[in-house]
Amino acid sequence: MNWTKLKHVLCGTGLLVLTTSTLWAQEAAAASATEMTLLQLIKNGGIAMYPLGLFSIAVIALVGINAINLSEKKLLRPDLHKKIKREMGKQNPDGVVSACRDEAGMLPNVLLSGMERARGNEMIVEDIKEAMEESAAEQMMGYMRPINYLSTLGSVAPMVGLLGTVSGMIKAFQNIGQGGMGKPEVLGATIGEALVTTATGLIIAIPAMIAYFFFKSNFLKTMATMGKITGQMMSDFSSGYIDDEGSEEA
Repeated sequence: MNWTKLKHVLCGTGLLVLTTSTLWAQEAAAASATEMTLLQLIKNGGIAMYPLGLFSIAVIALVGINAINLSEKKLLRPDLHKKIKREMGKQNPDGVVSACRDEAGMLPNVLLSGMERARGNEMIVEDIKEAMEESAAEQMMGYMRPINYLSTLGSVAPMVGLLGTVSGMIKAFQNIGQGGMGKPEVLGATIGEALVTTATGLIIAIPAMIAYFFFKSNFLKTMATMGKITGQMMSDFSSGYIDDEGSEEA
C-alpha cells in the first residue's frame, strides 16, 4: 500500500470532517438563542444519535484495521521472494512449503495451498494453479470483508440520520398541532433533532466512503501484483529455472 497516498487521504478526510463539523456547529449556534455545546447538540439529536455514535467508532476502527492488514509488504512478503523462487526453480514443493509455512501474508498462504497439493503427487502445473486460485479467492473474500463494512456504514449512516430527521419533524408538527406555533422555544428542540441527525449521518458517511474506495483500489492493485508474482514463480517451477540472484542466497 502507498502510505504517502494514505496519509494524504486521511489528512484530506480529517480536514473535510473538521470543516463540515465547524460549519454545522456554527449554523446550529446561530439558529439558537444561546450558544449550544457539542453535548447539547448530541442530546438534541435524540435516540438516532446512539447508533450514529456506534457507526462513527466502527468507521475509525475499520480504517485502522484495513490500514494494518492491507499493507502491501504484509500481504506480498517481498522478504521471502528469493527463498521461494529458489525452491520453485528446484521444483521442490517441500522446500516451498517449508519456506511458506508459519509465515503470515496472502502470497505465502496461496503458494502453500498450491504446493501442498503437489506434494506426494505428480506435479501437474494446472492442478497447482487451480489450488492457488481457490486459495486466493478465499483469502480475497476475507480481506474484502472489512473493506465492504466501510461501504455498508457509509450507506446506512445517512439513512439512520434521515430516520432521525423524520422523527424530529413528526414531533415538530405535533407541537404545532398542540399550539406550539407561537412558541419557537417549543419547536427548537424537535427541529434541532431533525437537522442534527442528518448532518451527523453525512459526516460519518463521507469519510467512510472515501476510505472504502481508497482501500478497495489499493487492495485490487495488490491482488494484481500478486497474480504477476505467482505467475512468474510458476513459470520458474515449470521450467526449473533458477536465476543467479536466487541461487546465491543460502
